[in-house]
Amino acid sequence: MLKSLVALAAVVASASAHYTFPSLVVDGTTTPAWVNVRKTNNFNTQAPVTDVTSPDFRCYDTQTNPTAQTITVSAGSQLGIMSDGTIYHPGVVNVYMAKAPGDVDSFAGDGPVWFKVYEIPAVTNGGQSISFPAEGVPGVSFTVPKALPSGQYLVRMEAIALHVAQSFGGAQFYISCGQVNVVNGGSGSPGPLVSIPGVYTGYEPGILININYPVPKNYTQPGPAVWSG
Repeated sequence: MLKSLVALAAVVASASAHYTFPSLVVDGTTTPAWVNVRKTNNFNTQAPVTDVTSPDFRCYDTQTNPTAQTITVSAGSQLGIMSDGTIYHPGVVNVYMAKAPGDVDSFAGDGPVWFKVYEIPAVTNGGQSISFPAEGVPGVSFTVPKALPSGQYLVRMEAIALHVAQSFGGAQFYISCGQVNVVNGGSGSPGPLVSIPGVYTGYEPGILININYPVPKNYTQPGPAVWSG
């Protein structure tokens, strides 16, 4: 009986440690869950993606056939992405965007169309310690590049949990894609452009990593450089 209770407690603790990113923050207001964000497969289970080659690695929505409303944001303004709790695990964050050729509602994000607009890496000091500024925060906020051309975009949140990333496939990816219409944009050329899936192999030193022992001397953020315009 005691073993069963312990096992149940472990399952509950594990589930509570997982999270989704169902909302955006525009003009300081958090949008309702799954209104401006495509509903992900894990909207109930909160389970992560662990296969970086999976079709679900893009927007994690292959089972939900999601629809979302597109919300307007101005280039140069703040855009936030909120979880349904906190980013519970030690790890890092990347935010990607991809411009739709027209209406983002029907845009799948195929091919090399994604560029990184924001990241929160780990902080190291030569092997003495490693810390994760993204750990424990309820969401992230970044400036939409002023030079970003006007148009409709997918905004992809990617929180990479690294607490069991010492073996291949151990890193946990918590993902969602919101839909935004960027206005008052500029004439920049975002890049480098990457495909998702395709941007990672899973063997990158920032994905396949033991963060506990020995303490890493440095940390290499996965993915391309941030485009800030």
